[in-house]
Amino acid sequence: MKVTATAYNSLSYQTDSSPLITAFGDSLKPGLKYIAVSNDLLRKGLKHNIPVKIEGLEGIYWVKDKMHPRWKNKIDIYMGTDVKAAKLWGRKKVCIDYGIPIKD
Repeated sequence: MKVTATAYNSLSYQTDSSPLITAFGDSLKPGLKYIAVSNDLLRKGLKHNIPVKIEGLEGIYWVKDKMHPRWKNKIDIYMGTDVKAAKLWGRKKVCIDYGIPIKD
């Protein structure tokens, strides 16, 4: 699936007064490979704890947060407190694969 990908940090001015807690109630910690997804993508199967591969990034990311309802066809990649890395990522169109089997 092709989506717009941006990045976010666990800082209160980017999220809310509890920047280390996701909308699903999970705790964020810098270094974890998590994403937030728009509500329309939740309805398409990118549900809480689904594994996701993102074009251009290594490893598996996990759906751990959801975005404001105004966003459509969008993911937000968690980049801890590294604002510079998030700005460097910017906004990109990427392909994602989700619900992929995890090899032991």
